[in-house]
Amino acid sequence: MIDAAPLLDGFAVAVTPYHLALMAGGVLLGILVGVLPGLGAPNGVTLLMPLTFSMEPISGIIVLSSMYWGALFGGSTTSILFNIPGEPSSVATTFDGYPLAQQGRAAEALATAFMAAGFGALAGVVVVTLIADSIAGIALRFSAPEYFAVYLLAFCSFVGMGGSHPAKTAISLLVGLALAAVGFDTVSGEVRLTFGSDELVRGIPFLVAVIGLFGIGEILVTVEQGLRFEGVRARVGLRDVLGSVRQMPRYAWALVRSTLIGCWMGITPGGPTAASFMSYGVARRFSRRQGNFGRGEIEGVVSPEAADHSAGVSALLPMLALGVPGSATAAVMMGGLMIWGLQPGPLLFVEQREFVWGLIASMYVANVVAVILVLATVPFFASILRIPFSIIGPLIIVTCLTGAYTVASSLFDVVLALVFGAVGYVFKKLDYPVAPLVLALVLGDRAEVAFRQSMILSGGSLGVFWSNGIAATLSTLAIVIAMFPFIVRLRRSRSRS
Repeated sequence: MIDAAPLLDGFAVAVTPYHLALMAGGVLLGILVGVLPGLGAPNGVTLLMPLTFSMEPISGIIVLSSMYWGALFGGSTTSILFNIPGEPSSVATTFDGYPLAQQGRAAEALATAFMAAGFGALAGVVVVTLIADSIAGIALRFSAPEYFAVYLLAFCSFVGMGGSHPAKTAISLLVGLALAAVGFDTVSGEVRLTFGSDELVRGIPFLVAVIGLFGIGEILVTVEQGLRFEGVRARVGLRDVLGSVRQMPRYAWALVRSTLIGCWMGITPGGPTAASFMSYGVARRFSRRQGNFGRGEIEGVVSPEAADHSAGVSALLPMLALGVPGSATAAVMMGGLMIWGLQPGPLLFVEQREFVWGLIASMYVANVVAVILVLATVPFFASILRIPFSIIGPLIIVTCLTGAYTVASSLFDVVLALVFGAVGYVFKKLDYPVAPLVLALVLGDRAEVAFRQSMILSGGSLGVFWSNGIAATLSTLAIVIAMFPFIVRLRRSRSRS
């Protein structure tokens, strides 16, 4: 039986007028941060953190976590309206969210995304509540081989379940892995693939690449197809929002499946970005409307949003229980805890029980507040699409280039964004999927480090990935998923013969 007393005590701490006001303010700031490409939740939380140093630790963490939830929602907004992911984990939402907006269904897409995100977040909090006291024993069993197996599973899921041609998907993954290797090698300490450029020593910034691939790349395609100077006719009434909310039970299975993927990837080191990509690939593979994905399929919005938010919430659990952050934002929050004099780890649940359960209780309330606020703003955001493209197009370009510059205040990043814009355009014209490249770019460095550490531990033997139950299960599942398209084709050829 789960002891409900600590959670009830946590609600007594969280549900006060002061903390409710902090939640609302944090969510609104987070939405603003998520809407502006180049900032993102980690940067936004970092900028806001100095303002929390004078607060009590529980009040400070409530502000930061509420801003995190708001940033995730804000990233979804720009993904759907302009094909510009405000957050790295919102990339998968662009695949079907943006086509829906172009069809005049922006309000439906936004409302559905926010409801799916709210469901995923609340489900993630439930998981955190149920296993918070027991996660330490499970997570302590993860070492380099298990970490690499998780990353391998994410990569293979795209090859086997991405919906695109497996060879093109593999090529896109390899390009992303090559780009992820640029810069400083964290294992050997050497600089590689910089070709003498000092700017590339720090590697290729992920947000700069995403802004170029999706934001600028989409503008180039639109220009080639011919500018339409009128705005998109979008229904933006509250009735459309409520109608979308009533349709959510139709996607119950997609919600549950994506939430489970998100919780797993949040607790393990996969993180929200990998969870949203994997969930989208699984949804596309097993959907009855597989051919509609990428053209404006609601399930293609529901799946990544539910996985993204459930993973974002679950990523806080290993940070609290082990001091091992499951995402970049969790790492920033962990720094805040240490500044406040709190040491993340198993003892935190014993020595600072009121703080931990107050935070968990605030997650329930803050996510409900966030869903209410973002649903109320859907008509406003959807009405933006009525602005003629002759006005909104240049504004998108300016926003993209400004976002690229703000990542590190470097003009080189602006040039890099333009280069990636051309790459995104070429990929789209040749029908190569961009998503695997993005996934490899964000996880490639971590996967390489985990692989090399595994090789050092095993003396160069690949058998280390089958040396225990967790690693063996994940590695075998990854290989089976990667081979799935080839097995299907082999069966089809045999049946024809």
